[in-house]
Amino acid sequence: MWTNENRGRYDRSGLRYPSDLTDEEWGIISPLIPPAKRGGNKRTVVMREVVNGLMYILGTGCQWAALPKDLPPRSTVNDYFCRW
Repeated sequence: MWTNENRGRYDRSGLRYPSDLTDEEWGIISPLIPPAKRGGNKRTVVMREVVNGLMYILGTGCQWAALPKDLPPRSTVNDYFCRW
């Protein structure tokens, strides 16, 4: 039921895209993301932005080439999509 309390909880108007994760959602998902492998290069991409890119693709159904420029490169997002 949509109460004022629930409307505030599900309000996505302050996000860049409606598919972006809220802080609460990121807090649930972040422990599930595997850490970077030891001995390799450090990650140069923010994992939250990678997940936001994945959520954008999956939520909108757009082509990989149509991923907005303010998200990580489509090749990076696609690599993590295939890896996970």
